[in-house]
Amino acid sequence: MTDTDLLFTPAAKAAALIRSRKLSPVEYVDAVLAAIERAQPRLNCFREVTAEQARRDAKKAEEAVTRGDRLGPLHGIPVSVKDLVDVAGVPTRHGSAIFEDNPPASTDDVLVQRLKTAGAIVIGKATSPEFGVKGLTDGPSFGITRNPWNLERTPGGSSGGGAAAVAAGLGPLSLGTDGAGSIRGPASCSGLVGLKATLGAVPADTTRDAFGNNVYAGPLARTITDAAIMHAALTGPSARDPWSQGGEDKRQLSPALMGEDLSGIRIGYIELTANPRIAGDVRTNTRASLAAWEAMGADVEEVTEKIDWIEYEGRVLYQANFAVFCAQYLPKWQNQMDPVTLAFMDRGARFTLADFRNAQFARTTLFRKIQSLLERYDFLVTPTNARTALDVGHDAANDEVVIDGVKCGITRQGWTAYQYPFNLTGHPALAVPSGFGTDGLPTSVQIVGRWAAETDVLRLGALLERARPWAQHRPSAV
Repeated sequence: MTDTDLLFTPAAKAAALIRSRKLSPVEYVDAVLAAIERAQPRLNCFREVTAEQARRDAKKAEEAVTRGDRLGPLHGIPVSVKDLVDVAGVPTRHGSAIFEDNPPASTDDVLVQRLKTAGAIVIGKATSPEFGVKGLTDGPSFGITRNPWNLERTPGGSSGGGAAAVAAGLGPLSLGTDGAGSIRGPASCSGLVGLKATLGAVPADTTRDAFGNNVYAGPLARTITDAAIMHAALTGPSARDPWSQGGEDKRQLSPALMGEDLSGIRIGYIELTANPRIAGDVRTNTRASLAAWEAMGADVEEVTEKIDWIEYEGRVLYQANFAVFCAQYLPKWQNQMDPVTLAFMDRGARFTLADFRNAQFARTTLFRKIQSLLERYDFLVTPTNARTALDVGHDAANDEVVIDGVKCGITRQGWTAYQYPFNLTGHPALAVPSGFGTDGLPTSVQIVGRWAAETDVLRLGALLERARPWAQHRPSAV
């Protein structure tokens, strides 16, 4: 196997090779670190590479194989971690100049602990925009992260560094976070699988508002199996997250999904949410994905009823939170903060308490509406993004998204409108590659399932992966 083939080997296969002593964790990690050294100057997807520690951990992983120790499902697998999540011995900079000189974290986040328990080897911290504020990955403190499919396009945000890394073969897995689509958007832009689980399935130990949480953590991967293995390693309750108390995914695979005959499975297709338009190539690839499931026997029906996707109310919750949380930094750091962060703060500060409470009420109404749709359908399917990846210079605060020559509003209105509703409702949502657009960049579909039905959502994605495989494609820009 060449080093290039190794870099694009799925994590599940690499772990099996390690267990059977056909692949050395030391050689594997060395190959990934060498690839990072070559690609980082062009992609800028790592905030910090933990090469020395990764090599020490790889040596320990190899010794464990030699001793015949019991090995975890990710034993010896290189994983990157978003710069919003603590890794012991490494600064967490939150994508911001404010924390540029942050001391190394003293302990691992609970999710990093779980990945390490599963045998994963952390190879570095992946870039994130300041506090994960936007759907592109760039910032004054670290520059621009670029998409390995086209260096003039964004890999999405805010988990864009991890998405770029996985797409470029710089480790098969990355731990991302998703507050308004920040795993699924980068997965869509970068040709990956990205899972936002049910609220509480994966604990959020560090969230400031545990009870009103809308931020999730989960995998970015090149295959459904890899995403499923990583998700399984992350799940389970934590004493610090009230939603995780009994909130882990306990649901077994539905019997109707055991095989490849989807007769009786009902899919509700939603072509537009709060966005006014969808690109023609995204529509074509989405409908081809739906046709693949129909060919397996699924009943696909377009959802035509009017739904209030609470774009305005969702923006109230999102921007007001930044206005309150970041106000403490303005006196000292305003001139070094991302202009998008400042713009969102300014807008968020204008909302009233009544606006905020009404937005919370709207969140409940939207949850109940999605629940009613999922009584009628087994799954909801949408595009993940309304078009392919935006230019790296796109201003998320002010520039309108252009689709087929038509201006469609700022990013959350015109591009990522399919994603944020399910952060608010808590339902599991999976981004799955659907093909390539006319510009050669990846497109994606989003599968939404019933509460705690991650297993079913992943299975429907796996059936699409089998019918329309994509993981064999590799970006040529790096």
